[in-house]
Amino acid sequence: MVVYLDVIWLLNVCFDALLLWLTALMLKRPIVWWRLLAGALIGSLLVILLFTPFSAIAQHPLIKVAVSVLIVWAAFGFKRPRYLLENMLAFYFATFAVGGGMLAIHYFFAHQLSIRKGMLLMHHPGAGDPVSWLFVVIGFPVLWLFSRRRVEAIREKKLRFEHIIEVKIVWDGRPLMLRGLIDSGNQLVDPLTKTPVMVVEQEKAKAVLPEELLGCLSAHIMLASPPEQWVHRLRLIPYRAVGSGPQMMAAVKPDSIMLRYENEWLEVAQGLVALSADPLSADGEYDCIVHPKMVQAGRKLTAS
Repeated sequence: MVVYLDVIWLLNVCFDALLLWLTALMLKRPIVWWRLLAGALIGSLLVILLFTPFSAIAQHPLIKVAVSVLIVWAAFGFKRPRYLLENMLAFYFATFAVGGGMLAIHYFFAHQLSIRKGMLLMHHPGAGDPVSWLFVVIGFPVLWLFSRRRVEAIREKKLRFEHIIEVKIVWDGRPLMLRGLIDSGNQLVDPLTKTPVMVVEQEKAKAVLPEELLGCLSAHIMLASPPEQWVHRLRLIPYRAVGSGPQMMAAVKPDSIMLRYENEWLEVAQGLVALSADPLSADGEYDCIVHPKMVQAGRKLTAS
């Protein structure tokens, strides 16, 4: 059997990089691509060692644990032992989730047993079988995407219904500080781009919004001549209120949206803001309703 070591090594580098990427998404760690690649290259060294006289050493569990430490250290750095341990456990979880899923699917569809002339035969195609390689190349990315979606869904469900956070919206260079409620019931999105929509009390936005833009948003329909500097940011969002049929509201993309969640500021790259003429909270506990996907997709702001 011919073994193409360069192909095996390259696949291992790619897979390790994807697993580290999934780990970063799970823990919301900053993604630094050259660090992820460095961790993947360290992990691929084990593959090379398997074809050397050091093969027995490379397969020892302690060596594998030591290499795992180096992988996550290279990918995410070291701040404290607990930080390193969290990264390692999440990396193992991602590896077991994707790898275990591939094994489960493989054995679910594979025909390993057959009966011939009264004898029970077991078929084992081996790692060099071209069909198995095709399965790995296709199955790994599919399971990676599936795992990522599941992690995002779990994180979204973890957000408590009544979780109030600080919100900062910048309009035309002017900031607006609000208190927002993360509401899992808010599913307003732009139907074309799937951009999540935040709903803000109109009274709170009056202080910073231009009058022309305020009139356009409060009208719940797109005016014939919206403000020129904002026209490319305006969107029509379909929604359905309780006891009424389908309706449309106008939303706008502000300069920036920032959320303070779990003592960290998150920057929302994709987000729209719509206005509500009615108060959102009877007792004034919050001024806006935050779409949960904004928190989920928010990028941590680094200290300057």
